[in-house]
Amino acid sequence: MSSHPVNLAVRFILELAAWGAMGYWGWTQGEGPFRFVLAIGLPVIAAVIWGTFAVPNDPSRSGRAPVPVPGLVRLAIEFATFGFATWALYDTGNTTLSLIFAAIVVAHYIVSYDRVAWLVRQ
Repeated sequence: MSSHPVNLAVRFILELAAWGAMGYWGWTQGEGPFRFVLAIGLPVIAAVIWGTFAVPNDPSRSGRAPVPVPGLVRLAIEFATFGFATWALYDTGNTTLSLIFAAIVVAHYIVSYDRVAWLVRQ
């Protein structure tokens, strides 16, 4: 499977960028103390979901699954995370950045086709 260190590093950077985009979007949506709640809360919730719901023995992760889920559920979580981040960038007026981010996400999943196929079979 696509557990090449470079591919795993790209995925990790995409995760961080997604959470950063969520935080930035949250910051732009609120005012006063509520903006801090959104800017910090959205990425934290997304990161907790990302780290909690996993497919057992996923070689691109530690192999542990705090809450085991089927592969299609895991893919849905990943697509929702990256999809929301792409939309958040677009919604904040960063159209070009959102397109670049989306293109890198798509390229990552193309390179990771074997992992995607493995997740679908789980």
